[in-house]
Parts: sequence; C-alpha cells; structure tokens
Amino acid sequence: MRSRSNSGVRLDYYQRIVHRLILAHQEPVTGLFPASNVNSHAWIRDNVYCILAVWGLSMAYKKIADQDEDRAKCYELEQSCVKLMRGLLMAMMNQKDKVEKFKMTQSPYDSLHAKYSSKNGLPVVDDNEWGHLQIDAVSLYLLILAQMTASGLQIVFSLDEVSFIQNLVFYIESAYSIPDYGIWERGDKTNHGEPELNASSIGMAKAALEAMNELDLFGARGGPASVIHVLADEAHKCQAVLQSMLPRESNSKELDSGLLCVIGFPAFAVDDAQLIHNTKDAILSRLQGKYGCKRFLRDGYRTPKEDPSRLYYERWELRMFENIECEWPLFYCYLILFHAFQSDKRAVEEYASRLEKIMVRSEDGILLVPESYAVPQDLVGFEYQKPGSQVREVVGRCPFLWGQSLFILGRLLQEGFLAVGELDPLNRRLGAQKKPDVVVQVVIIAEDNEIRDKLAEHDLHVQTIAEVAPIEVQPARVLSHLYTYLGRNRKLGLSGRKSRDVGILSTSKLYSLKDRIFAFTPQFADLSRFYIASDNELMIDILKGEINFLKSAWDLLGRPLVTLVLKRIHLDQDKIPLAMIQTMRKLKSGYINGTRVMLGSLKDFLNTSAITDLSFLGSTEDGYPDRLHPDVQTYLDEHLLRSFSNRSTMNLRGGQLRPRTLRRRMSCKGAIKKTRSINVDSDNLGMEGPSPLTERRLSSIVPPPWLQANKQSHVSVFATTPEEGPTSSPLSLGNDLIRENIYPVDPHHSRSAIDRRSEFVRQQEMPKILIQRHRAETNFADTEVEELIAMLRETENLEEQGDILQYLVDTQGLDFNTAGLGFKNKSEENATPNANNAAGTGTDPDNAAHPSSATANSNNSHCIGNTSNISSSSSNISNHNNMSPHENNHDSSQSEGMLEEGRVVTVRDLLKGLYEKACQQKLWGLVRHTAGMLGKRVEDLAKAVTDLLVRQKQVTVGMPPNNEHTITAPLPEVELRQLIHDAYGDDESTAMLTQELMVYLAMFIRTEPQLFHEMLRLRVGLIIQVMAKELSRTLNCDGEAASEHLLNLSPFEMKNLLYHILSGKEFAVSSVARGNLSIVSCKSSRVSKKSQIGLGDPEGEDALIATIDDRQGQWLRRRRLDGALNRVPRDFYSRVWTVLEKCQGLAIEGRVLQQSLTQEMTPGELKFALEVETALNQIPQPEYRQLVVEALMVLTLVTEHNMVPSLGGVIYVEHLVHKANQLFLEDQRKVQGDATLCCAKIKDGKEQQQAASGMLLCGGAAYICQHLYDSAPSGSYGTMTYMSRAVALVLDCVPKHGEMECAIS
Repeated sequence: MRSRSNSGVRLDYYQRIVHRLILAHQEPVTGLFPASNVNSHAWIRDNVYCILAVWGLSMAYKKIADQDEDRAKCYELEQSCVKLMRGLLMAMMNQKDKVEKFKMTQSPYDSLHAKYSSKNGLPVVDDNEWGHLQIDAVSLYLLILAQMTASGLQIVFSLDEVSFIQNLVFYIESAYSIPDYGIWERGDKTNHGEPELNASSIGMAKAALEAMNELDLFGARGGPASVIHVLADEAHKCQAVLQSMLPRESNSKELDSGLLCVIGFPAFAVDDAQLIHNTKDAILSRLQGKYGCKRFLRDGYRTPKEDPSRLYYERWELRMFENIECEWPLFYCYLILFHAFQSDKRAVEEYASRLEKIMVRSEDGILLVPESYAVPQDLVGFEYQKPGSQVREVVGRCPFLWGQSLFILGRLLQEGFLAVGELDPLNRRLGAQKKPDVVVQVVIIAEDNEIRDKLAEHDLHVQTIAEVAPIEVQPARVLSHLYTYLGRNRKLGLSGRKSRDVGILSTSKLYSLKDRIFAFTPQFADLSRFYIASDNELMIDILKGEINFLKSAWDLLGRPLVTLVLKRIHLDQDKIPLAMIQTMRKLKSGYINGTRVMLGSLKDFLNTSAITDLSFLGSTEDGYPDRLHPDVQTYLDEHLLRSFSNRSTMNLRGGQLRPRTLRRRMSCKGAIKKTRSINVDSDNLGMEGPSPLTERRLSSIVPPPWLQANKQSHVSVFATTPEEGPTSSPLSLGNDLIRENIYPVDPHHSRSAIDRRSEFVRQQEMPKILIQRHRAETNFADTEVEELIAMLRETENLEEQGDILQYLVDTQGLDFNTAGLGFKNKSEENATPNANNAAGTGTDPDNAAHPSSATANSNNSHCIGNTSNISSSSSNISNHNNMSPHENNHDSSQSEGMLEEGRVVTVRDLLKGLYEKACQQKLWGLVRHTAGMLGKRVEDLAKAVTDLLVRQKQVTVGMPPNNEHTITAPLPEVELRQLIHDAYGDDESTAMLTQELMVYLAMFIRTEPQLFHEMLRLRVGLIIQVMAKELSRTLNCDGEAASEHLLNLSPFEMKNLLYHILSGKEFAVSSVARGNLSIVSCKSSRVSKKSQIGLGDPEGEDALIATIDDRQGQWLRRRRLDGALNRVPRDFYSRVWTVLEKCQGLAIEGRVLQQSLTQEMTPGELKFALEVETALNQIPQPEYRQLVVEALMVLTLVTEHNMVPSLGGVIYVEHLVHKANQLFLEDQRKVQGDATLCCAKIKDGKEQQQAASGMLLCGGAAYICQHLYDSAPSGSYGTMTYMSRAVALVLDCVPKHGEMECAIS
C-alpha cells in the first residue's frame, strides 16, 4: 500500500474541516441542518448551499480514489448529500396540498414553507406568520437536484416522487409574474410584508426550468416515465423578464448583491455577456466595501440604528441606514466562484486575499466566514461623514455555513481538486457563449387539393394534410390539452399542468407518441381564437416576428420547425392573398428579415428537427405504461376527426324570404355609431368636461352632427328649448348612470314623469337639449321586432344588419328569441319605444341608406357587456345592478321562433353569424363592434397585460382624467375584461380596440423593448385618442370621421399605426382598395415637412397627392405624443429626486411630492419614479404635462450646477409654466409674433369674459398659448429660455442681481 500522495493529505484536511463545520450539525433523522445551535429551524436555501461543499468534496475524492478508504469516504459524502436532498423533498411532499392549491391561486398563503423543523421536517411557523413565498429557494433546490442527478447521484427513488417534482416545476413555472419575498425574505425593503417581483427569484427559476428540462431523475437507469418535461416557452419568459429587469432587483431595491448567484454560479441564468458584465460592475461600484458587499442600499438589518423590537421600518427611517449598511463576506465567496468559472486567475487571487483578511480564526486555527460586519454604535457618526473609513465588528453567526460552504468550494477549485465542469455537469456556464446561427424550417401544408393546385400556379409546391401522413398535423390547442396530463398523480392528489398556454418554442418541435408523430401549428394561427387571426397581413407579420424570435431564443437540439396550414378561410375572393404569395416566395429564397429559413416538406425535416416523446400520456398509475391513458385516447380519436374540418357558418338569410312590401320601413342606421366614445374634436385631449359619464351617455342622446341638415322631420322628437326645464346636476343622475341605463322604463311611473327627464348639459358648444319621450300608445313590440327581423333577412348590407342587431340587443337583449312573440305578459317593459316612429314613417326604402334618416332608438338602453347577467331562459335582460324588483319578475316562455335545423335562433346566434361574415369580408369596424357585443375577449389578454407589467410598465385603460383605471398587478382574464368594459361603458368598439392594442403593445415589448425606454405607464385611452388625432391631422378630416377611420383600420394597419406613434416616426396614409387605409412610413431622416395623403382610386394608384405644410404644429404634436406616451428625458426621475432633496416639496396639479420621499427611497428606485409619474398623470392634457416635465428639467439643471444651496419651500411647478407663458406673450407683443392674434391681443371686455369661461382663442390647453406649445425647446424664443427666466423670477433663492455663470444647454 502506497503512502498518501500530497493531494490525498490535503483532501483529508478539507474532509476534516467539512466534517467539523458542516456535517457535525446534520440531523441524523431528517438529514437537515439547523440554522444554529440555538435555532432548530432549517431553511431550504441555506440547507442546499451548505451541502454544496460536501458534494464538491465527494467529487474531488472520486477523482483520486485509488484506495478503498478513499472510495468509502467518497460514498459517505455522497450519501450525506442524498440524505439532505431527500430530507427537504420529504418536508415539501408533506405539503403537497399547498403545491396543488398554489397552481390555482398563486397566493403567498398557499406557498410551500421557506423553513421546516430540522428535527422532524414539519412546519414550524404558520402560513401567515412568515414570508414563505420564496420562489428562488424552491428553484435552487430543483437546480441543484438536477446538477447532482447529472453528476451521478440517485436522489429520487419512486415515480410518485417524480410526479411531485414535475409539479414543483409547475410551481416555479410562472415565476416571472409572481411577486415573492425573495432571497432575503423581505419583499419590499421597508419590510412591511409586501411581496414584489424579484430578479434573483426569476433568474433562479429560469435556471431550474432549463436544468430540469428532459432530465431523467433516475439517471442512467431510468426510462421514459422518470423524465421531467418543461415547456421551453416558460423558461424563455423568465429570461425575457430577467433581462428587462437587470441590474435592478425589484421595485424597491434598485440593486442587490444577491444577483451574483444569478449571473454566475450556481444559476448562470443570463445569456448576454454584456449584461452579466454591467450587473457585476453595478454591484461592485455601489455595494462593495472592505468587509464584503452590502445586500442592497439602505438595508437596515443588524445596523446599530435598527430598532430590533419591531419587524418593520418606518418609511422615514430608511435614510438613516444609508452608508452604514452591514457588509457581508458571503459575496466575496460568490465573486471568487464567479471569476473561477470565468477562469480569471488574477481576480480570484485578489478576492481570496481580501476574504482572508476578514475571516475569523477559530481556536484550532480553522478560518471561519462570519455572517456580516456592522459599524459599532460609537463610530456611526464618523462613518456617516466618511463612508468606509471605520473599523467594523462581526455580527451574526460565525461560521456562517452558507458562506463557509461556498468558501470551501472556491478553495477546491483554486487548488485544482475540482474542475469547473464538475460543479456544473449540465454545462450551464456555457450559456453566454456565442451560438451558431439558427436555421428555421418552415413547412406549408394545404388544407385540400384545391388550395394545393392554386399554390402550384404560383410555382409553390406543397403537400396536403392527407399527403403528409403518417405525420399528423394538429392545432396548438391539442398540444395544450395533452400537456394537462403531465404530472397527474391520484395518490398524491396532484392534477397536472394548469396553464393552457403553449408558445412558439413548444410548437416548433415534433412530438412522438408510441408510433405516431405529431406536428403542431403555432398558437397564433388558431382561427377559433380571436378576430385578429382573420387578418392575413397581421398573421404574416406575426409569423415574421415569431421566426425572428426563434432565431434568438431557440436553444434545443435540432432545428425549429414552423408548420402552417393554408385553409379555405384564408382565401380572399377565392384567390390566395398576394401578401401570402410574396411571403412564401421570400421563404423560398432562404432569407426573411435577416433570418435563415428553409422551406420544405415535413418528411425532409424529420431528421433535423427536435423531437420530444410524449411518454407521460401512458397509464403508468394503472400499471400499463405502454397503453395510452383512456381519456387521452378518446380525446385524440374525437379530435383527429374534426380538427381541421370547416365549421359551417350560420346563414343570416336562411328560411323563406319575407315579401318586400312592408307597411313601413324602420331605419336603425347609426345604432352602432352612437356607442362610440373616442374624443378627438375637443382641442384639449383628455378634457372631457365635468363628468365623463354624462358626456359618454350623451353621445347616444344628442342628435349626431349629421342630423342637423335634416332638422324639420325630427322636431317632434328633439324639442330643443334653451330656456325651459330645470337643469339638474350630473350628480343627481348618479344612480341611473351607474347602471348604464339612462331611462329606467318603469310601467308604474306616470307618463309625465318620463317626459320630464332632466336635461343634460354638454360642453360649452352644445345647445341645451330637452329630451322628450314620445311613447306610442299602442304596444308595437311584436310588430316592430318582426319587421326588423324581416329587414334583417332582406338586407345584403352587413353594416345595416349590424345596426338592426345593435338595436335588438339594446331593446330585447342577447338571448331574445328572434320570433319576438315569446312574451306572455305584454307589458311595455321590453318595448323600448323607437324614436323613429315619428320621423321614419313612410320613408321610401332608398332613404334608409341616407345618413339623415339615421336616428336610431334614442337610448342604447342596456349594458351590452353584461352578458354574464343575462339568463338564457328569459327573454328580457335582468340587469343586476339596481333595477326595481318588479321589473325582472315576469315569466316569459320561449315560442317556436325562427328555427334553424330545429333550434331556436337567438339574437346572439345572429350576431355570431354576422361576426363571422364581417371577419370574412374584412369589415373591421363591424368586427370590433360585434366582437364586443358578443363579449369576446382576446385570448392572450391576461398574458399580454402580464408581459407589460413584469417588464415594469404599468397599464391604464379608460379615458383620462376621470375614468382611468390603472392595472398594477396581473389579473385574471375575466376581471380584466370587466375592468376594460367598466372603463368604456357602452362603447364596445373602443373596449375591443383597447384589448387589441394591449396585445400589440405586448408584442412590441417582447420584440422591440427599446421603444418603451423612459416610459413607466402605458395609458391606452390616451394612445387611442392620439391615434385618432394623428389620423384626423393626416387625413385632414374632422374628429368623428377620424375615429370612424380608426375603428375601421385592419388589425395589421392598427398595429402599424401604433408602431409609428410609439417610435415617433412620421407616417402618411394612403388609401387602398375598398376604402381601407394603409399606413406608410415617410422615409426622410429629418422630420418631414410634407405629409402625403394619397387618396387613390379603387385600383390603388395614387391619383392625387395633396401636400400640406406641416412645419406648423410640429412641436405641439411632438409634445402631445410624448405626453400621451408618458415619455420623459433620460434619468429624469433620479434628477427630480435631487431637486426634491433641496426643497420642501414639488406641487403638481394639486399633488404634492413631499421631501420625505427622499428619506424613504433611493434615486434610482422604481417606487420613487412611480410616485412622480402618478403626480404627473393628474394632468389630463398631454402637451401641458410635457411642459411641466420641461420645467422640472430646468429645476434639475439649477440643482446640478449647484447654483444655490437650497431651493426653499414647496415649489409649484405649474406657476413656473404659467410665468413662462406670460414672459412669452410679453415678447410676442414686442415682436408682433403669431400669438398677437390670440393670447397676446389687447383684451377688451368681451374677450375677458371668454377667457374667464375657460376657452382660449387659439384653443391652447390649460390657459397656455398654443404657440408656446409649438415652440422648439432651444433658441432665444425657445421654451427652455422662458422656463429658465421663470425659474429665476419665481424662486426666491436665486440671487436677483450680480454676476452668475449661466449654463443652460
């Protein structure tokens, strides 16, 4: 027997240390480590970190195991690891019910516990007594479990344990959208117990998901049943959010040293080398000290100023912790490992020597890593004066096992006992290396031979669905259903995957199931989903985006494969749309938008694609792993028959045609238009008068502008009397308005009460209108409805059908049986009288097409969005808000009605038919409206909103200022949709448009995050108004026409317009065939002076090009855009922080930002930015808001150039803007500028009066002259010049005379 080699002796030394410091504390029964000798709680995170040193040492022994005793030592160490990992597994499996519940609720009270008893593995504190929700701890456990399994340890023993681990994967899968308490168990740094989204948790979850994917938990001995499956898209979402957050940790922590474990060992979660570098540098420059790193800025834990008697901090006291935060040697251990993995020897040595200086020697000479170093109580004053100058003392545990374990790992790496690859058997450390270009494979399949032949005419040869057999092509929803069987386990009571979402990464693989192979079409191509799927151009645009996304995000073996099926529905007038042909030719060429692609057939790509085995669909629990689960079998059999068969659309013109000779023809034209609420014409965007609710409802009562021409016939209906009638304030109408129903028609009321309805006052320009209800004494409910149904069948025009159905919904409700004879008691409730019976009688049919005859029923009485409250059995709407009880209780029975294939046809069915036709004919305005009435919602709405929120953007819906709702946390679909509909009331079209825009915003933030720089809140209502404003400017039309054009844009053009508005690019509108508009970029690099409007004839040739000099209004427009998008200059919020530090407060529009905010928050903190943003959002007019931002910027220049030591008391920012306006007008009078025509006029009495009533001649918002808004910022007449002069005049602290350096750039 040879004597021990040097290396053996040295390893024995480490083995003694590991035994004495770590293994001696391991509980014999559970295998867990208690926190200390006095505290028996075992934290998941600390336990996993403690065992890493033991695992590392076992691998070092394995390499030199030339003697039996070494093999034995190696095995002992390995089994200690297994014991601990299984101890934690048992503790978590005891809480399996929580895992199941958490998948549904994601509530902090349903989460797994963060710590257990080390004696028996049971919970030690209650659900609500601790911040248990720490996704990074569970993720770290899974990550290390995967790494250990890959290194050859067997930790998981049974298939039940495999199902449990699969469910833990679901538990962390949505980490990117779940606020938790994070690595320091604190949540928000004030420690009030509010969880927040933490980058360190998201990064750890991303690493765990990637490590677990396709991992066999039984190691080399396992089979298909012991493999864990992860949907690649979930990991990728975590990555995207992580990249958007770094180097920020969370809303309240602008930086955190805990991120070191995400950018380096153990997670290696970031793929972008530059981002890793930036994050590390930020941590070193702002958090590193002599004794390690601070955890985060203003961390009060264990500082001498902390009050240990209470858990939370007061908001004002956080400022006291600045510069005296504890420093943690633990982070030096992380940095040593970080540089060892980068193989940067010099840096490793530097940190190792720093670490040795601050370690504590025990009696027997072992070096110990202490928990943290604090400034002693008596030296705090000196430390404040000169940060980093004082000697600190050890506080907390020593040795701190988490740090000690990492220190030992670092030592083993430094001395060459371990190679970095052994600590990372899954090779996660290589993630940031450059990858070869991805080639995206695209397969196009024709639905049937006819389409195949049509493509062949264009020299594009494809196969049909039948020809690709034996490969089966299915829509994405089938895959999403199959994945719900993953991780089901009856014994443990676990139900499998809950999320229904399968992204492009999952559908770009092939799947094998026994001897069958499946290809899935992407989720966006699923036509049953939402109307934007029926816009071919948009689908092509999304396809290009997804191909581009695959290029950057694909990291699996094999190439991504995108399968598309070309169906009948895609044809445009029986031809294949040109856009599709062009795209296919591009694909054929091998490059599309800079991505390499290959177009081919499925069988060509079998060998080069990624193939995943769907083995989890076997009935393993019943002992037949080779047979399909019976439910899956039936689902597949049913689905294969009908997956791609066409659904027949219902025909509106079914049944026998009614005779054309009607007694009278009623017109419902304009019923839809009346529900619109986009406000463009008022020059003050967002200023909606006193109460937006009255104003919105008004749009359905006041005759629209185009009625004025044809007044005489309507006199009877709208008696316009300026004097008579008591004016009631909007408030007294409160109750009626709230329930979306202006005239509660109650049969027990006297007629005169209805006649004497109070009048409404519309903004200044509208005459007072007294509404009188003329009620026909006869009860014509049945006849009216019958005639409408008859008209419905006759008319070919879909717009007309839409108006008739809108009217039917308003009066009868969605579930009204279209026979219309279904009432037993013929009371007047449902017969909402038609305003038309006076005006429209006896008009000839041609008149129906004429706008002037378009007075629909004068009130859109019922809330359409409330489909949930409509009982399908009764034919009246029971609107649950506050109707009088006798109104709902009539019993009604369905009659035979309009039967189609033997079933009753309701208004809802007719609407569905209309919706599908409108989709085919591409009448987008009608599509949006019917979609809203049917209560459709964008399938990905919740996902889209989450995508925006998790990238730290808040979203508001509704029109400012009174109706805006802010969304700050992810909400379920149903609540979101309700919120949007509450915000827009009856206006279905705008509510639908809002949902649509949210989806586009989410697409952009995924693909082009740079568009959203310096924007914190996305105010969708304002964006819609600005889009309409821009259209009205470009098309030179009035507001109503513009909002009509806006709602009729195709989804593709809508997305395009939104893109131009976000990016601030100039655009022109050219008109294409069938009156559709298309948005074209103006190529000029400068902001182009000319705006081109090509209004072509139907062939689409630009016959006429009108040019308008657009220089005027350019700055106003830019300010309006920036204000509506909430864009601010770079570092704006942190600069406002410095201003706030020097004054007592900033008042904006009645909101005061107190100086105390600087006590609580740091300059770069997102919470502070949101405070400032909230104050700015009080300003309804975007251009005025932008001037306020400019005024704040001038104030920041004053503080940055240290002109004065303090700015004094509370500064009223608007005063500065108004002062600047005054100075501007004085100058204008001197030089006889443009403003002398409006605001700089010498006032006479009449104009004084007008100014008092709130209207400026030039229509400038908030009493600021329009011409000031339209001045460039720089130059001698620029806004910055006036702002600076205003600051000098208004602030008392600026010296009034004497020489001063002026540096305003």
